[in-house]
Amino acid sequence: MFRLLLRGVLLALCLGSVAAIAQTQRALVPAEAFFQHAEMDELELSPSGRYLALTTSKLDGRRALFVFDLQPGGKPTQAARFQGLDVVDIHWVNENRLVFGVTDLALGSGSYYRQPPGLFAVDRDGDNLRELVRRTMRQGDAFSKIRDRSLAANHVLLNVPEARADSPNEEIIVGEMRLNTSYEITALRPLIVNVNTGAVRSLPGLDAPPASAQWVFDAQGQPRVAVSVHEMDAKIFYRGAGQAAWQQIGQGQLLHMPFTPKAVDAQGQLYVTERQGPAGLSVLKRFDLKKGAPEPQTLVSTGKFDFQGDVLQSANGDLLGVRVTTDAEDTVWFSSEMKAFQQKVDARFPGHVNRIQCRRCGQRDMIALVRSFSDRDPGQALVYRAQDDGWQPVVQFRKGIDPAQMPRVDFQYFKARDGVEVPVWITLPPGHKPGTKPSQPLPTVVLVHGGPNVRGRPWGWGWSPFPYAEFIASRGYVVLEPEFRGSDGFGQTFLEAGFKQWGQSMQDDVADALLWAQRLGLSSDLACIAGASYGGYATLAGLMRHPDLYKCGVAWVAVTDLMLLAQGASWMDTDVSPLTRQAVLSVRLGDPDRDEAMLRKYSPSEHADLIKAPVLLAMGGADLRVPLAHGERMRDALIKAGNPPEWVVYPGEGHTWLLPASHIDFAERMERFLSVHLKRP
Repeated sequence: MFRLLLRGVLLALCLGSVAAIAQTQRALVPAEAFFQHAEMDELELSPSGRYLALTTSKLDGRRALFVFDLQPGGKPTQAARFQGLDVVDIHWVNENRLVFGVTDLALGSGSYYRQPPGLFAVDRDGDNLRELVRRTMRQGDAFSKIRDRSLAANHVLLNVPEARADSPNEEIIVGEMRLNTSYEITALRPLIVNVNTGAVRSLPGLDAPPASAQWVFDAQGQPRVAVSVHEMDAKIFYRGAGQAAWQQIGQGQLLHMPFTPKAVDAQGQLYVTERQGPAGLSVLKRFDLKKGAPEPQTLVSTGKFDFQGDVLQSANGDLLGVRVTTDAEDTVWFSSEMKAFQQKVDARFPGHVNRIQCRRCGQRDMIALVRSFSDRDPGQALVYRAQDDGWQPVVQFRKGIDPAQMPRVDFQYFKARDGVEVPVWITLPPGHKPGTKPSQPLPTVVLVHGGPNVRGRPWGWGWSPFPYAEFIASRGYVVLEPEFRGSDGFGQTFLEAGFKQWGQSMQDDVADALLWAQRLGLSSDLACIAGASYGGYATLAGLMRHPDLYKCGVAWVAVTDLMLLAQGASWMDTDVSPLTRQAVLSVRLGDPDRDEAMLRKYSPSEHADLIKAPVLLAMGGADLRVPLAHGERMRDALIKAGNPPEWVVYPGEGHTWLLPASHIDFAERMERFLSVHLKRP
């Protein structure tokens, strides 16, 4: 009798545990919610602010262009929709007409980045569709009926002059690409195109400097700055409004330019960024055209961060403020009216980044589009009308994401083993607050960004289209994302400290981030390392260099053979040009002749016998940046070493996954892999 009673109690306890586990699993937000298409993609106010253009793929999976009349009683109109194709990169030319590109987002990233989007114009009600630039060199394609004197596919959109409510503007600026034998752009010749007729004409009085490949236009669409590039040497030219003559104002090597042009305002004032101080931090300055140099005083500096952002101007080109990214995005308005409005928006949506796009900014009849998001909230968009102080909700970008169930993101610094201060992002599982230590150390995933000479991320949910940090943390892991030396955004000195340090001090920074978190009691000794591209390399190099730290590794589109990356191969299709290898990779990665021993020493595919931990290895079948050969060599080497990886190839995908199905499948594979090796149910 007692045994039967005990069995009943144990059975009840077991069933209760199973029910609790099942309830926890049901509470997990599915991968589809993280990686499916957003409710809407691009959003753009018309010049008057009356209409809102947007793209969405929620109807049939294909991205279409709609225009909403924001007036009371206004209705949406389908402006452009194509069978088997997607609308991208939308711009208002005037109050009635828009331009956009077309691509096929269902082919995977391997094809997406190789197909020119062309250029099309359409009225906001869907009438008068016209092809301005062809998507292909073929004449008999699906758009032949709307083609009349359209330009060849080697033309790209350069500038849409700032649309004004009272402007009859009908013209945009495209650039004719001139390519060398390696298909690198050697020049962009600006041309004026009429969006109603397709008529093309040259810019009047434009005697452009030779090999001009970069341009800065003013609000009226006049070219004011041209950067002439020959291999890695560049010259910067400026011309005044209405003038034909160009004045050389700077020159240098592309990796070490004396300054970088950013914008020209209505008064002809040129704004540039310049590096200064021991850290080589980038700051925003005005440029003194008489002295031919940036002014001594700084207009905007951002502490320990490089100035990374945009100069904000009115439709007439007057300076309104700057939008910058430090740890998070912020907008600094020079206009007192806009500063007050930003404060009003921030009070309405506290703890959020609140990005404002406005028409008649700061005036009594201002109309503003506000996008509000945070580290846990993918965000929403609203329209504000100053006349009636009214708010009109537009969209929640991801309806399947409940902010209350999302992890929090923190930003801190730690000291690496040689004393260098290194930034790190910490994404904590739901229920844990930044700045607090969990009751016990948590299993951890060190997520390494790609590049490597780029910035990893800012603060915010889904800072890129690929919210892997949020997804991993939602499964109960701490996610550490170190901005290791060699990352951009923290000064030239910090950037260059990572040159020729693949697998060395850059790798030590990644390991030191985990050791620091373990000393804090944040991370347990159950840790894995993961990343894509360079992050995939760092995953494999970490398993090779610091085998005692990591229980497993997840590497996708990973560089595995540094010699193959540095010198290329005639049998391998790649988009890394000979010039990039000679002028950039030789400096930042290593020279295949002078540094061969170093490159081989730190190539994971040559030292697979040192990797003992389980590996999940994924590649894009159409990757041109890191071709499939990298993954195959690593896979074969691991098999030979007796440690066969879990291996997956996504056909059609390139150097990132583009298709939601690829993201979802990979996220679920990663979830299962981590749960096994980090002992999480």
